[in-house]
Amino acid sequence: MRAIGYSEFGIAGDVLALHDVAMPEPAAGEVRVKLVFSGVNPSDAKARGGTRPGVLKPPFDLVVPHSDGAGVIDAVGAGVDPARIGARVWIWNGQWQRAFGTAAEAICVPSEQAVALPEGASLEAGATLGIPGLTAAHTVFGCGDIAGQTLFISGGAGAVGHNAVQLAKWGGARVIATASPNAFERVTDAGADHVLEYRAPDLAAQILSLTDGKGVDRAVEVEFGANAPLLAEVVCANGTIAAYGSQLDMAPTLPFGSFLFKAITIDIVLVYILDPAPRVAAIEKLLAALSQGALTPEIHEIMPLEDAALAHERVMTSGRSGAVLLKI
Repeated sequence: MRAIGYSEFGIAGDVLALHDVAMPEPAAGEVRVKLVFSGVNPSDAKARGGTRPGVLKPPFDLVVPHSDGAGVIDAVGAGVDPARIGARVWIWNGQWQRAFGTAAEAICVPSEQAVALPEGASLEAGATLGIPGLTAAHTVFGCGDIAGQTLFISGGAGAVGHNAVQLAKWGGARVIATASPNAFERVTDAGADHVLEYRAPDLAAQILSLTDGKGVDRAVEVEFGANAPLLAEVVCANGTIAAYGSQLDMAPTLPFGSFLFKAITIDIVLVYILDPAPRVAAIEKLLAALSQGALTPEIHEIMPLEDAALAHERVMTSGRSGAVLLKI
């Protein structure tokens, strides 16, 4: 079968290549998914580029990247109900600690990692749910019910942020989001009650004004290090910061005193290693929102499998405008 893979770290165009690999067969407890779309995430591009701390070379002779994808189950292993064959599914952790991800015609994964899509939900949407979807669901609902709360969502136009705005509004929260001015309308259409310029010098004052000085109950944060001083001002006492990124400052100096005297909880989110219970809860939220038409993941671009190198480049520049997918 066709698969995109790499054997060394480097620039996408130099190391990603099309390979002919054996069709996998499902082991006990696994299903085989004939893939239609593969989701490309910034984390996939960073892993291929060799930027993960302490990882000097690929862990396998050939790595077929990407953890997200969607398709149709066409075979099952021992112990899996044959009735699953023909189900439309989305995949999480496809390539996490494994050699073969979703940038291929098929993948075998444990049955629980292939989640049935609700009727009416597209395979394109399904291919975005593993990382952007689960990250959004957990950062929004990780502490439970948010009805009546005020949530601050940093980067509301990004793949995660756009999902988070929709989910937070569906969950009954008041939503304050940041974005670039050219994305204000899109973020408003997603459900944000207020959209603010993320570079505004008086951003903290604007947020506090919108909350009558109380601050926000929960912050969903894509740039934790850069925004830590802002968060210390605008998160209320006993509030929570759910941080899933800090690319601009990976070793920040934190205003601990401000966090301390508000008893702010800092929740660092990495969906690859979520414990089973919060993962199930996040999946249930995604499925419910999809079923009710409350979540429409933003698709920035769809490319052929053979354009995987270009997709890796594109996701690093355009990934915060929505998901980048490969059509298998």
